[in-house]
Amino acid sequence: ELAQVLGPWTRAAQLPARAQHLRQSLELDGLLMTRSEEGMSLFDAAGHAQVPAQAREVFDVTGAGDTVIASLAAMLACGLDLREALPIANRAGGIVVGKFGTATVGYEELFG
Repeated sequence: ELAQVLGPWTRAAQLPARAQHLRQSLELDGLLMTRSEEGMSLFDAAGHAQVPAQAREVFDVTGAGDTVIASLAAMLACGLDLREALPIANRAGGIVVGKFGTATVGYEELFG
């Protein structure tokens, strides 16, 4: 999916420049990419932040992206900025892939 938007790349070093170009052309404050076992990448005006994947065992990826987006939105609504919210959203995604089927993440699981 990512290659369809950014175009193919042959080296990992090409990704940040292409992602920043897309972010700027769309006038976005931040561009977040979930990258499966490679974790998540955030591209913003401050540069590039990479957060490694949190899952210990992956049973089912159903709803993982939705969980990341919902967690990120909740943290932004609580007043955190993107870089503060990113590790929390990443943790939530890591928790949900460790469960079977469409799952939820509770407060205690995330913060306890």
